[in-house]
Amino acid sequence: MSYKTIAVLDESELKDGEMKQVDFEGEGKVLLSRLGDKVHATSAFCTHYGAPLAKGVLTADGRVVCPWHGACFNVCTGDIEDAPAPSALHSFKAEVVNGKIQVIADPNATLSANKSRQPKLLATGSIGQGKGVVIVGGGSGAFMCIESLREHGYNGSITVLSKEPYAPIDRTKLSKALITDASKLEWRSAPELRSKYGVNFREGIEVSGVDLGAKEVLVGAAQERVPYETLVLATGGVSRRLPIAGKDLSNVFTLRGVEDAKKIDAAVKEGKKLVVIGSSFISMELVVAVTNRKLASIDVIGQEEFPFEMVLGKQIGAGLKKFHESKGVKFHMESKVDKIIPSESDPSVASAVVVTLSSGQNITLQADVVVMGVGVAPATEFLKSSKGFENVVDKSGAVHVDEYLKVKGLENVYAIGDIAMYPQPGTGELRRIEHWNVAGNQGRAVGKTIAEGKGQPFVKVPVFWSAQGQQLRYCGVGAGFDDIIIDGNPEEMKFAAYYVKNGSVIAVASMQRDPIVSKASELLRLGLMPSAAEIKGGKDILSIDIASVSAKPKVA
Repeated sequence: MSYKTIAVLDESELKDGEMKQVDFEGEGKVLLSRLGDKVHATSAFCTHYGAPLAKGVLTADGRVVCPWHGACFNVCTGDIEDAPAPSALHSFKAEVVNGKIQVIADPNATLSANKSRQPKLLATGSIGQGKGVVIVGGGSGAFMCIESLREHGYNGSITVLSKEPYAPIDRTKLSKALITDASKLEWRSAPELRSKYGVNFREGIEVSGVDLGAKEVLVGAAQERVPYETLVLATGGVSRRLPIAGKDLSNVFTLRGVEDAKKIDAAVKEGKKLVVIGSSFISMELVVAVTNRKLASIDVIGQEEFPFEMVLGKQIGAGLKKFHESKGVKFHMESKVDKIIPSESDPSVASAVVVTLSSGQNITLQADVVVMGVGVAPATEFLKSSKGFENVVDKSGAVHVDEYLKVKGLENVYAIGDIAMYPQPGTGELRRIEHWNVAGNQGRAVGKTIAEGKGQPFVKVPVFWSAQGQQLRYCGVGAGFDDIIIDGNPEEMKFAAYYVKNGSVIAVASMQRDPIVSKASELLRLGLMPSAAEIKGGKDILSIDIASVSAKPKVA
């Protein structure tokens, strides 16, 4: 490792609260951030998907937020603050000498290809060292919990019981890109989790119950007992199927895991007729992923007037519908699926879908492939027969937790991700949020709580994104909005939308307006989001100073 000291910028060119990307010897890039009189230097690109962090948002409490997907890092150390960042940034020494900002760094570490560094693990543990933490589930929540446990000094054993036959993956790429190779999706391989993190990672494991009295997890038909000191339930969701005739025919698919993606990828070939049931995010991301496959037809069936209407509203839904129609997609909205008809030549295969339109007319859509994207249910069936969970698992399958994500009334048991019904910061409203990013951040919060022995209230602002021709970004909890303020034109897929409830902005969505959503997520976190009246009056949230030390806000 060879360090070099290079003057990269005049001190006068970087003001308090500013970030700049600067060159470092040849192709190297460094992000400079100034907080008061102190200049910090880190890798210039997000470790998630490589976004230029200089185009993101800096806050006076030392956070830089990625402009694309909400990953957050500490500019003083490079450490991860928020998911979906899988790795930390390099942190370089920066100093001011004779009016010049100098950075001391290994040039190789400043290259985009080498932007990531492993998190600083205060502990690595070892397999088989006592009962320790048992995590049921192998998704993003489990992965982020593992990292957080070790980052914050937990040295006990960690056992992961995962139903899936691979290590934690970037599940978002299943619907957005239909990637079918698990090795290209894994954040860390199972051998790496075992060797570097000391995790007893057991893939392909079916959990059948929990014995709270004995503090043991029951595994498989043989009822193997896995003891724990602390239990983290992170089982995610199970794809729903409509209760209609034909739902289980061999070419009727849902999309949740790699095997699902493989089946859909193999079936959706040139010349085939695709029918998609459901018009929300997973369904429409899949439609985008296969639009260029020269299919004979793509029909989408939805219950609302416009796709995404419940989340994004009619006007934005209409704009996105127009885009998809321009790509040859045909919508059948405000419609109900009656049944799926089997083929006469092969009764195990679907050949058509019968739909009732809003007019009452019945139509039959020919289908070679049917995909149901009608949501997920909490994967908690195994808890229904487990004594002690009767009062914390509701009829929907959600597990009720407190603000620390601890299962109510149970000792040393936590629930995170799709299954967790948790109180929303500020309102206390109970809500289950099915965002991949939320699961990751909840895993980080619980890992820190367990490692440090003191509760970390979960107060992160939900963030999600969706590939819809352009990248749609969203932050906040917009359920029950009573007004939408739209700046821009949804039909051109270039806008910012502010979701309002009782005069307050509770969520923000955008397309081609970065970094508005990243800025909005920080304003919501800090309690500094302007009112609906201010937004209607022309207030520009990007103009609000939350980065300079002189304007340092207090977290609400």
